[in-house]
Amino acid sequence: MLTVTRQKERSRFPEIGDGTGLAPSDAFFREELALALRNRGMPLEGLRYPITPTGMHYLLVHFDIPYVDASEWRVEVAGLINPISLSLEDLRNRPSVKAPVTMECAGNGRALLEPRPISQPWHLEAVGTAEWTGTPLRDVLKEAGVKEEADEILFTGLDRGVQGDEIQDYQRSLTLDEAMREEVLLVYEMNGRPLEPQHGYPLRLVVPGWYGMTSVKWLARIDAIRGPFEGYQMLGSYRYSQNPDDLGEPVTLQKVRSLMIPPGIPDFATRVRLIEAGEVTLRGRAWAGRLEVKSVEVSTDGGGSWSAADLEEPAGPFAWRGWQYGWQARPGRYQLCVRARDSAGNAQPFEQPWTYLGMGNNMVQRVDVIVE
Repeated sequence: MLTVTRQKERSRFPEIGDGTGLAPSDAFFREELALALRNRGMPLEGLRYPITPTGMHYLLVHFDIPYVDASEWRVEVAGLINPISLSLEDLRNRPSVKAPVTMECAGNGRALLEPRPISQPWHLEAVGTAEWTGTPLRDVLKEAGVKEEADEILFTGLDRGVQGDEIQDYQRSLTLDEAMREEVLLVYEMNGRPLEPQHGYPLRLVVPGWYGMTSVKWLARIDAIRGPFEGYQMLGSYRYSQNPDDLGEPVTLQKVRSLMIPPGIPDFATRVRLIEAGEVTLRGRAWAGRLEVKSVEVSTDGGGSWSAADLEEPAGPFAWRGWQYGWQARPGRYQLCVRARDSAGNAQPFEQPWTYLGMGNNMVQRVDVIVE
């Protein structure tokens, strides 16, 4: 594997910052602003909806949004398998499944780290829950007959670009066992409508419980391969590394997280909230990937003390669940916090452990409010 350092030394592209890949937390580069304008987060008031409206769902596009003529498009299933070629109509004629799934970017919260990894500058908004419609991947693989020597299933999208100075199609793999899980879908609809171009039209993968990088968009090929696949998106990115030369562990399943709908009304520039004194119901949503959210706690004094919130039923086994908490708000300035715990006992950290690429952040949310 080429390390980040070696890639930087031979890069043909301009450097951002001082070459370390890091920046002070409050100083953003123009290139990061350009990324932020291309890749939108879900406004946190979108947490009001059990199913996120399509136009509010977070969006990350690594390269360009490809133009696809669905009448000519096919997905090729090949490699260590009996090859088949499927049109969109072929896929729509197969048994279908609808599933609400909470999807979160692995870099969500990156912009809150210090020093900040230079990349897409997410705060807390890179999340959404859509109702996805598609056909189970494992049925396609079973019908095609994966050969015994296959270890992984490789997914190739139509989006093509350069990252780490490497020209590439966006590619990710799953172990055969992961790919054969019943919840993994080949998806052609989002919230009851055909996928929009930016969300992977005409076909994408959705892998419930995993961070969003695994749900490859604009699918062109599905290959059964001897593993492990060592492409850039598996080894050069989406790793829990501590420095440019540290490979680190791979990013996989989502960590437990909760977010609060910002109460009251916002100041335009700072987003500090203004609330009327009296009884205030704080609300939000929490999720834990493949695990169950077991509890949510709220603090109204910046984490000094915590109280249990009431939980609602989840939208689905891989979707977030609502919570609410009654607060008697008195005049003053406060920092509201929320944290969740999952069925394996994992709780959100109050201070986020730092990683070089800013991956897997699930720190406690803080919301500054003024009560009058």
